[in-house]
Amino acid sequence: MVMEPPLACSRGWRHLAEMHRHTHDSHAAPILFIADLHLDPARPAALHALAGFLAGPARKASALYILGDLFEAWIGDDARPADDPVAPALRALADQGTRVFLMHGNRDFLLGRAFAQAAGAELLDEPVVISIDNERVGLEHGDALCTDDTAYQAFRAQVRDPDWQRGFLALSVAERLEQARAARARSGEDMATKAEAIMDVNPAAVTTRFRDLDVARLIHGHTHRPAMHSLTVDGVERQRIVLGDWFDQGSVLTVSDREYRLDQVSLSG
Repeated sequence: MVMEPPLACSRGWRHLAEMHRHTHDSHAAPILFIADLHLDPARPAALHALAGFLAGPARKASALYILGDLFEAWIGDDARPADDPVAPALRALADQGTRVFLMHGNRDFLLGRAFAQAAGAELLDEPVVISIDNERVGLEHGDALCTDDTAYQAFRAQVRDPDWQRGFLALSVAERLEQARAARARSGEDMATKAEAIMDVNPAAVTTRFRDLDVARLIHGHTHRPAMHSLTVDGVERQRIVLGDWFDQGSVLTVSDREYRLDQVSLSG
């Protein structure tokens, strides 16, 4: 198994270049963040709510960041349904001026450049540092922070390995679908037996991330526990913002006029 390399410090050239490309002024237009939509044809309410969000509030934003798990499962861009409504809706948003950014989650880590191109979106590595109102903000999906769940971290390292991904994508679509169904069934069984604390972020991992990225705020999803946490790292006040999922209601973080606001989105009609 090939383990992922340690995360580079954000003060390196790579992160400085990334931040320069993602500089936002919340006075000029809002910046939006969503995650964990887990879109699936079996859940049409979430698809409908996203369509309304993209055709409405998102059009007033300068940028929309989707921080992983846009889909419940994604087995490769070549298996994208011919009637997929998501990429065209994202493309329409991008074409009218809102920049769209996509990050991999633990369910859709095989999203590729073909889907991103169809959606008019840019794929982001994680973690990434952006600038909002001249303040450094870190973004990631969030699963890498759940270090107490050692079994999951081993799985994560395996499926993020390029060799494993090439081997999986070489299978037929039918074979990939069957493996994905089996993996989801195992995941459900595992979650039913794991303690809640194990599936949440590890405080030491969070502290390390703030230090490594040198950010004032960290925004992520994955845990499905929306909240705005205040903490002190090395004597400096920081904020960790957790995005909610789109099961019972949607969750959107809006940054406007220097205010960070975590709102719910109705999934009903």
